[in-house]
Amino acid sequence: MSAAKITGEKIWLDGQLVDWDDANIHVLSHTLHYGLGVFEGICSYKTHDDRSAIFRLREHVRRLFDSAHINLLEIPYTIEQIEEAILETLNANGLTEGYIRPLVFLGEGAMGINPANNLVRVAIIAWPWGAYLGEDGMKNGIRAKVSTFSRHHINAKMTNGKTCGDYVNSILAKREALLDGFDEAIMLDTQGLISEATGANIFVVRDGAIRTPQTHTILAGITRDTVMQIAAEQGLSIVETTLTRDDLYIADEVFLCGTAAEVTPVRELDHRKIGSGGRGPITEQIQAAYFDVVQGKNKKFIDYLTYL
Repeated sequence: MSAAKITGEKIWLDGQLVDWDDANIHVLSHTLHYGLGVFEGICSYKTHDDRSAIFRLREHVRRLFDSAHINLLEIPYTIEQIEEAILETLNANGLTEGYIRPLVFLGEGAMGINPANNLVRVAIIAWPWGAYLGEDGMKNGIRAKVSTFSRHHINAKMTNGKTCGDYVNSILAKREALLDGFDEAIMLDTQGLISEATGANIFVVRDGAIRTPQTHTILAGITRDTVMQIAAEQGLSIVETTLTRDDLYIADEVFLCGTAAEVTPVRELDHRKIGSGGRGPITEQIQAAYFDVVQGKNKKFIDYLTYL
């Protein structure tokens, strides 16, 4: 992500649009101190017919509510109200394409580990955001390293939700990778098996077959699910299984996927070239098919688009 300041016109906060600079919270907001909150990352794309559509809006908002339920947070709005607020926020900021961040957090009141009856608040922010790992990375692949930080164990912190505090783990891994001269980190689970990147799922290609980690310690991503559907549609073999770090070393191709990462090839891992050292043919095929889907070119997936 660019270091440029994110800015816009309006933010939806607790049921109404407010000016960007007025969307403020108190310094004693509970989530700021202890990390108990949930969020989503959603993308809107300009489609091939010059319209604008949000990709898999219902699935993202449902996961937001699932994340809140896992964390004993009761969102004071319905799924339909949040969906409508997301559309309203995009329109208020004049965005045909953009990244959307719904955030559920605890306001001020009680302090300490127990948030007691602190108000559950909701914000929706939207802004323009380019390729998360860079345009060059999308085309030619990124360099990654296996992190010294392990991914959360399922009973240390439940992994089906996008919980704010969980991402300290990802921040540490990402910073370590960047400081060591890499673009991204690949995280192992507590058993030493491949889990995911700091904010994206991972796929491995060898001899034409695609493998991806099982859902024990990963966030089973919505983009991951889309990639698996695309692969099946195109007759590609894809299996959920355990993977070791050297499975990645000897792979023909490795790629990451996520709402922000989209489909990004990995050309190098731990100073070892992956395959030919660039974007492989299957990665390129899935990448192209993915953009056809989000831009409304593939009519089999048209129900995944919510048009503005």
